[in-house]
Amino acid sequence: MQRPEAWPRPHPGEGAAAQAGPVPPARAGEPSGLRLQEPSLYTIKAVFILDNDGRRLLAKYYDDTFPSMKEQMVFEKNVFNKTSRTESEIAFFGGMTIVYKNSIDLFLYVVGSSYENELMLMSVLTCLFESLNHMLRKNVEKRWLLENMDGAFLVLDEIVDGGVILESDPQQVIQKVNFRVDDGGLTEQSVAQVLQSAKEQIKWSLLK
Repeated sequence: MQRPEAWPRPHPGEGAAAQAGPVPPARAGEPSGLRLQEPSLYTIKAVFILDNDGRRLLAKYYDDTFPSMKEQMVFEKNVFNKTSRTESEIAFFGGMTIVYKNSIDLFLYVVGSSYENELMLMSVLTCLFESLNHMLRKNVEKRWLLENMDGAFLVLDEIVDGGVILESDPQQVIQKVNFRVDDGGLTEQSVAQVLQSAKEQIKWSLLK
């Protein structure tokens, strides 16, 4: 079933101004050309983590902006080339707003539309980083991420579901996935759930 949308989403390379649909008339006293976007729960278009060579380690896309794996990989490479050598934490690319963070040999990205609130996107990025920081025993780097990829997928699923932000408090995320913060390991009760979730996410990524 196709997910309902609150407004048309831009195609790659297009900004909010290029979206389909008529522009509503300006109200009295409103600047000409101003169009307010209606709020939507579908805030996140994609979340992905790349290594310091721009190679994908983890990725989830929540709409059909990039329907094929090839298009996703090209987009990720272009984003990496634009952001990997800058000190900023926010970029505008292809009609989208991207917030990102570098940690040792990893780059974490959260992607929203061109008109999305940067603070909301940043809250997701911060929650993801802090949750991984707990899980990986304060070693948010490639080697530890690869060894705990199943848990990383589960953490992401607790933060974002179908593009909707579920949680922005890392402590709540850790509790929900049943991690022991003191030793950084998975409880026996949650091992089966983590493995099943990881298998489903990998299968879904391959199908896309």
